[in-house]
Amino acid sequence: MSSAKTGEELLKMSELVEASGVPAPTIKHYLREGLLPDPVKTSRNMAWYRPETVERIRLIKRLQEERFMPLKAIRALLDEDPSQAEAMLEVEDRILERALAGERKRTSLAEVEKYGVPKKALDRLAEIGILTPNEQGYSPSDVAIIEAMSRFRAGGYDEQIGFTVYDTLRYKHALEALVKEEVDVLMERLEGELPPERAVELIEAGAEPLKDLIAALHTKLMVEEVARRR
Repeated sequence: MSSAKTGEELLKMSELVEASGVPAPTIKHYLREGLLPDPVKTSRNMAWYRPETVERIRLIKRLQEERFMPLKAIRALLDEDPSQAEAMLEVEDRILERALAGERKRTSLAEVEKYGVPKKALDRLAEIGILTPNEQGYSPSDVAIIEAMSRFRAGGYDEQIGFTVYDTLRYKHALEALVKEEVDVLMERLEGELPPERAVELIEAGAEPLKDLIAALHTKLMVEEVARRR
């Protein structure tokens, strides 16, 4: 069916489902929640949907699945500025694309054995999610962690005095909260303010200074804590 006003081809619900990849009950729920534009009613039981509804449905689904946003928050965002939601996802896509590109290189187990970390320790680190090797081997981040573990062990941090791979969980848990807050702040300040490519460049430029900042703060806080306990 064509819209008399615009001449665009309108879609039936079945066509909307096929084009968006989202089932009809979910689409109807979005409609009830006011997340989609009202359809064109031609009779009591027949409604037609504008083509742009397809992209709106896909956007809502992505915000739910990738940002874990409730529908109430999605509606507020779309009512305020739909382009901001699209920019938010585009920036995140670019960041993820760059990050994954850097992690695609793999190093075999035979190659990481040179760091002297026992295979049993490597397996335990993988079990607790510190390392994420696949069939091709370890990612660059994994290798950096293994190298750090090797240096810890060389410095005397070993099982004989109580240090185990499970000590790494302390840092993982602390950093998870920090990284979540960091990403939230970055997305809030950069989305819609800069072109996606420029936003990604800005984030990448801050990566090394951020590592230095965290290292310096760690040293400072360590000294303060030891002094406090005296």
